[in-house]
Amino acid sequence: MAFQETCAQGNLLVTPVRVVFEGPKRAEELNLANSGKDTARYLISFVEIRMNKNGTFQQINEPDSGQQFASKYLRFFPRSVVLGPNEAQVIKLQLTGAGQLEPGEYRSHLYFRAVPDEKPIGDDTAPADSTGINVKLTPVFGITIPVIIRVGETAASVQLSELSVDLAKGPGLNVLFNRLGNSSVYGDLTVDYVSPQGKTTQVAVARGLAVYTPNTQRYLHLPLENKSGINYHTGKLRIAYTAKSKASTEQLAQAELQLR
Repeated sequence: MAFQETCAQGNLLVTPVRVVFEGPKRAEELNLANSGKDTARYLISFVEIRMNKNGTFQQINEPDSGQQFASKYLRFFPRSVVLGPNEAQVIKLQLTGAGQLEPGEYRSHLYFRAVPDEKPIGDDTAPADSTGINVKLTPVFGITIPVIIRVGETAASVQLSELSVDLAKGPGLNVLFNRLGNSSVYGDLTVDYVSPQGKTTQVAVARGLAVYTPNTQRYLHLPLENKSGINYHTGKLRIAYTAKSKASTEQLAQAELQLR
């Protein structure tokens, strides 16, 4: 099963989009909101996920080498919610048994899965062609958010490499994230085009990019805006990977690509 990590899917909004327990922190509250016009039910559970080198996610049952699951040290309530239109619900998440943990980073993902509406009782309307097979496909929406526990000394650094511009299918930037250290990284990538005359124009933004342990690399292809006055054969691209906190913005990595 493949997953997409996001803060919104279908009509469900979840905030915050990630949870990190470190230091004295032992509890967190998540807010679920139904932005749709119909009442919806959501089931909540933990799933274990592998991040592939291309940034996609895959469900796993056993941790990869160097990976540690957080779910058995966490509990949450409630495990299902029913939300009316524009209604919200708080989910309480708590860290337990932290004293048993060895130093390092632990990660699991909370999975919010929409439960499709059941056929109303007494609705026995037959299809127009009762001799055929009637198949109805109902999409199931889901959101995952990472929940991370950090114990002891944890740190990470990032380098950006293998930069190139692909013009074959519209302008796009290829970049390889190289993570070092014993913790994950998470931030936003911004790309500025700098003309030969020195004029700077933002041409791409990708928010919420993570490289999770145990991965040391993540490849990204990011479409670039094809704005008037921009020539991707001359000038340069300035790429910055930053992490925002309530107090400040930290630059995790930066790089420049001379265009030819």
